[in-house]
Amino acid sequence: MSPGIWRQVLSALSGEGHDDADRERLLALGAAELAHARSTGEPVTTQDVQRIAYEEFSLLIDDTQARTALRARRSIRG
Repeated sequence: MSPGIWRQVLSALSGEGHDDADRERLLALGAAELAHARSTGEPVTTQDVQRIAYEEFSLLIDDTQARTALRARRSIRG
């Protein structure tokens, strides 16, 4: 993930300049990226993204948000 996205994730964590929906979207995207980075070669699941969002960002996301984040990550990474 580009450094710009991580800056946005950090900004979302601090609550600066993001509404709640945007904040959740960015943190879910960060969780999807972390899930892929920590993967041992197995496909990353929505449950992986949800677990990391909760453990790392204290954010509860549903399956739809996790799936959307995984798709967004794929489109960013190509």
